[in-house]
Amino acid sequence: MNIAISATGDPDVELEESGAASHPLFADVPRSVSFNKLRKRLLRQVRQAFDDFDMLKGQQRWLVGLSGGKDSYGLLSILLDLKWRGLLPVELIACNLDQGQPNFPKHVLPDYLTRIGVQHRIEYRDTYSIVKEKVPEGGTYCSLCSRLRRGNLYRIAREEGCQALVLGHHREDILETFFMNFFHGGRLASMPAKLLNDEGDLMLLRPLAYCAEDDLAKFAVAMEFPIIPCDLCGSQDGLQRNAMKDMLADIERRMPGRKDTMLRALAHVNPSHLLDPKLFDFSGLSVTEPS
Repeated sequence: MNIAISATGDPDVELEESGAASHPLFADVPRSVSFNKLRKRLLRQVRQAFDDFDMLKGQQRWLVGLSGGKDSYGLLSILLDLKWRGLLPVELIACNLDQGQPNFPKHVLPDYLTRIGVQHRIEYRDTYSIVKEKVPEGGTYCSLCSRLRRGNLYRIAREEGCQALVLGHHREDILETFFMNFFHGGRLASMPAKLLNDEGDLMLLRPLAYCAEDDLAKFAVAMEFPIIPCDLCGSQDGLQRNAMKDMLADIERRMPGRKDTMLRALAHVNPSHLLDPKLFDFSGLSVTEPS
């Protein structure tokens, strides 16, 4: 993983040379040096993920999942910015799955997407009732909710003629998932930046894989996104993911830069130095006879 420089050159130079105009979405953003640096950093990291995982190969149309949270808003904005600059030759359609949560503000996302001129689809599926019915009181909704949402988004992607479903998971999501699997699942696995679905007909892409959650939070404040809180998950305390988030935040406070180091570790795996004989042929090791 080489986040600093793209294989095609210095991304900042290319962005500047792509033209002074910006997508109308950025018409009223802060003109500060700090915001410009933040925006360029996010653009550079997304382009690096495109390069590292060959995300644009065979792609013509993407379904971009939009939940109403800071991460999916940030994802859509960065993709629109790159597309405006001619750096993303893919058609985008934003999609929100209204899951039937009580008091969900149904007007917010369609109004926002219409205002910024983005093609979109709003789909209603009452998965909220299913989750409430299936999960025992005090249980964690996240896993079932995610599976139901993902299945519907795959279906919509097919109906819209898309080659990929694009989601807004970021660096912290990937690290938290790794440690959840490490501590609770007994396996080394995380969220891949690029995944082929079980049916083999759609890609799942995570272009924000290198982006820090804190950067996305600052970006959301500066862009004044109309954030919709997640009542389904946010109302629960003591989730395993929250524990991992707190642990990583504590490590980062005590040893700044550790999150980036952990992310690099996920891109530098040495199977011969682990304990899985399915990944490395330990039985094939033999001592060379001296000549």
